[in-house]
Amino acid sequence: MKNVLLKAALILLVISAIAIDAQAQCYQGEDGSFYNLDGTPCTNTVVTAVPFLRIVSDARSGAMGDVGIGLSADPNAMHFNASKLVFAEEDFAVSATYTPWLRALGLNDVYLAYLTSYYKLDDLQALGFGLRYFSLGSIQFTDPNGQPLNTGRPNEFEVALAYSRKLSENFSAAVTGKFIYSNLAAGQIVEGETIEPGIAGAADVSFTYKTDIDLNQGDSELTLGMAITNIGSKITYTNSLNRDFIPTNFGIGGAWKIDFDEYNSLTLATDINKLLVPTPCQGMDCDQDGDGRPDYKDQSPISAIFSSWSDAPEGFSEEIQEFVYSVGLEYWYDQQFAVRAGYYNEHVQKGNRKFMTVGLGLKYNIFGLNFSYLIPTTNQRNPLDNTLRFSLLFDFGEVAQN
Repeated sequence: MKNVLLKAALILLVISAIAIDAQAQCYQGEDGSFYNLDGTPCTNTVVTAVPFLRIVSDARSGAMGDVGIGLSADPNAMHFNASKLVFAEEDFAVSATYTPWLRALGLNDVYLAYLTSYYKLDDLQALGFGLRYFSLGSIQFTDPNGQPLNTGRPNEFEVALAYSRKLSENFSAAVTGKFIYSNLAAGQIVEGETIEPGIAGAADVSFTYKTDIDLNQGDSELTLGMAITNIGSKITYTNSLNRDFIPTNFGIGGAWKIDFDEYNSLTLATDINKLLVPTPCQGMDCDQDGDGRPDYKDQSPISAIFSSWSDAPEGFSEEIQEFVYSVGLEYWYDQQFAVRAGYYNEHVQKGNRKFMTVGLGLKYNIFGLNFSYLIPTTNQRNPLDNTLRFSLLFDFGEVAQN
C-alpha cells in the first residue's frame, strides 16, 4: 500500500510540475556531509502534499520571476499577501487566470484556473475571495496486473476567504481561511483499502507596510510584506495514520515603485520564500520509534513550523539552501502598457528550479490583460516550458466613479 501511494505521489509531483528532483538515497561521508551515490552533494528536496497551492498563476507575477508579496495590490494578492488588499486603489476588482500545464509534453487537459476578487468595505477594511482549481486531466486506472479498470479525472481545488484591515495609515494585517480538496484517485481500491479525497483546512497570516519616499526627480513608494501561508492540518487519502504536510510557507518581499514623471514608472521587486515543513531525514536513524515511518512525519504542523528552521541534516548551511529567491522588474508607460522581466532561483540540492521570465501588460479603462513566458536557464524541465499564460483583470471600481 505504501509503495502504491508513493508511486502515486511521485506521479502527482511530476504532473503538478513543481519541478523537483526525485529523492535520492544518500550516505554520510567521513566529513559528516551527505552525498548522493555518485559522490555529488546530497539532493534533499523538501516535498509536501497538494503542491498546487504554491503554484503562481498570476501572469503579472509570473513575468517577474514569481515575485508578488510586495507588488501593488490587485485581486491576486490572495495568493501572496492578502493584507495588501486594503491598500488597493479601486473598491472592487476581479481577476481570472488560466495556466496551461505541461503543454511541452503534448498534454492539453492539464491546467490551473484561478479566480480571485476583493471588495473594500471602506478605507480601513477589505474582503478577498479566491478559487483555485487544478485539473490533472484524464487518467486510465489499472489493476495490479496492468489491466485497465476505469478512467478518472483527478482534480484539486482551494476556496479562500480573506479579511484585510489597516492598523495604521501605513500598516495593515490580514487573515485568510482556506478549504482544500484533493481528489486524486477516489473510489479506487488498493489492497482492500479505498482511496478517498484528501481534505484539509488552512489559514494565512500576512502583513504589509507602505511608505512614500521623496526623490529629487520624482516620487516613489516602498512596500514591504510578510506572509505565512497554508498553516493547516495534514492531509491523507486513506484511513492511514501516515499523513503528509501541506506546503506551509514563510515569505518576505519588497517592491520599490519609482514615478519618474507623469508617464513613466519603474518597479523593482524581490521575494524570499522558505517552506515551513520538515526537511527529509538522511541516514539510518530516521525511524527511532520503530513505527515504520520517518520520525519527522510524526510532528504536528505547528511544531514543524518552528523545527523547520533548524532540522536540516547538514545544519545551518543546508537551511540556507532552502531559501528561494526571486527578483523582478516592471516598467509602465502611461499606466497603459507594461514590460516585465524577472529571475527565479532555487538551490541545486533543493529542487534546482532556475529560470528567467518575461511578459507584457495592457490596461485600458476597467480592463487589464497580462502575459508571461518562462525561459529555463538549466536542463531542469519546467511544466511551463514553451507556454504562454495570461490573466484578465477587471477594476470595476472605476465604473462606480464614472
